[in-house]
Amino acid sequence: MNKVLITGGSGFIGTNLIEFYSQTAEVLNIDINPPRNCQHQKYWVETDILDYNKLLSQVENFQPDYLLHMAARTDLDGKSLEDYSANIEGVKNVISVVNKVAGIKKVIFASSRLVCEIGYTPKDMDDYKPSTIYGESKVEGERIVKNSVIRPEWLIVRPTSIWGPWFEVPYRNFFDSVYKGTYFHPGKHEVRKSFGFVGNAVDVLDKLLYTDKLNYETMYLQDFKPLEVREWANLIRQQLGKSKVKCINVSLLKIVATIGDFLKILGINFPLTTFRLNNLMTTMVYDSSKVQNAVGKQLYTLEEGTQITTDWYLKNI
Repeated sequence: MNKVLITGGSGFIGTNLIEFYSQTAEVLNIDINPPRNCQHQKYWVETDILDYNKLLSQVENFQPDYLLHMAARTDLDGKSLEDYSANIEGVKNVISVVNKVAGIKKVIFASSRLVCEIGYTPKDMDDYKPSTIYGESKVEGERIVKNSVIRPEWLIVRPTSIWGPWFEVPYRNFFDSVYKGTYFHPGKHEVRKSFGFVGNAVDVLDKLLYTDKLNYETMYLQDFKPLEVREWANLIRQQLGKSKVKCINVSLLKIVATIGDFLKILGINFPLTTFRLNNLMTTMVYDSSKVQNAVGKQLYTLEEGTQITTDWYLKNI
């Protein structure tokens, strides 16, 4: 059996990766946080990727064949790049470790679509336009990987907006609002998004580890077919046994979002802010042809992924 090491295996995508590799490989989760899934406790070793010596020791002891670097700080609340040291110094530490530990065949580094602001389509994978400090930290992380001499083969993936079992903010919030009937679609807007079901993301990551067709490149991690937000929301409602979502005037939504901005300043979490509304209303479609050519057919349809997620959601409300 191959040995697969996952940093950040207690996070959302990481939890799904641990579940997958626990069935197909010998797996280790290196994370500062305990697993979300209590059944994954036996795969976890508490380690901060900023603690270089401990990180090196754990990787040397495990001797992985493959490494998926998913660990990161992902919220948007940081005030400076120093707040996101895990995304910068952590990447440097992982690179140093994989260069020292013999036997690692390939490493995948997780970045983020927020290396470019919402609505901006980059000219190429070196074209950056972040609008958040978190996005800036991910830009720095990508540049470090691209400018470093890394002994094993490597790839950078940019998860778009991934959803599915074990998700949290903000996509768990979307399902919460759809379930409760508090999600109102903005007018009659048709909004297409390159979102991704986590089961497809895990399948693609696994295939990218083993393929020789893609190396030393950067690509988006997403479902191959974009979804339309209102249609998806109605699919979720249908699978939950509820009526279709309602539409609301965009001007009214903007007023509500402004109120949400003010409440956020006061430290009160509100489901709608201007940032989230703009995110929702902006078309976000990325080219996936390169990944499709490398890994083949997508594992789950939108309907199948949504059903898996709604089944999990109803058990974990």
